[in-house]
Amino acid sequence: MVALDYTVDLNKPLVFQVGHLGERYQDWVHQPIVSKEGPRFFSNGFIESLTLTKWYAIPLIWLPVVCWCFSRSLQMGHTIQELAYMAASGLFIWTLIEYTLHRFLFHIETKSYWANTAHYLLHGCHHKHPMDGLRLVFPPAATAILLFPFWNLVKMFATPSTTPGLFGGGLLGYVIYDCTHYYLHHGQPSTNPGKHLKTYHLNHHFRIQDKGFGITSSFWDIIFGTLPASLKKKSI
Repeated sequence: MVALDYTVDLNKPLVFQVGHLGERYQDWVHQPIVSKEGPRFFSNGFIESLTLTKWYAIPLIWLPVVCWCFSRSLQMGHTIQELAYMAASGLFIWTLIEYTLHRFLFHIETKSYWANTAHYLLHGCHHKHPMDGLRLVFPPAATAILLFPFWNLVKMFATPSTTPGLFGGGLLGYVIYDCTHYYLHHGQPSTNPGKHLKTYHLNHHFRIQDKGFGITSSFWDIIFGTLPASLKKKSI
């Protein structure tokens, strides 16, 4: 009954409000508000600042880490050609991670208070306010925390000398993904593939939100059958 009567006040911090919507949360969060002015998340100023990230922070922070990873594999005896193979493999694996996270985690359906709250922080806010330029890329502090389990996961399947190269390729894929995502929302590509990808992604936001989960490519949507029917003939 609380959910039936609850109304979110957009003039107040949102994070601890949205959970009260209960089963109505999914409908609410997928009705976008098209404004470059993002909402306030938290009343605490410091915590609020942690949710805001300029897009260029991503390459500035993580490309040096990518270079360090590549240099480690070279120092351990691999050739440039071998490193290129490792980087390409890491990039390719990232595209699958990108698709999988977007489809199965970012678009998980929630209805309980804390599940709604967590989903809003993770991805719901982006669908509610898709043009919020300060919340389009993942905050570096959160990325740094997640890199540790991903590094250990790569170590389980790779040798000590190939782990840095593979990990660096995956991290490079993430940087490309976040920068591409920002550009698709705020850039104005005039040629393909950028023009196609922008149309493809905005279609996901404003028309068919349960299809088109790829950001940097529609490849995995084609493989797994989540390509929007209206765009199948135009896919890349």
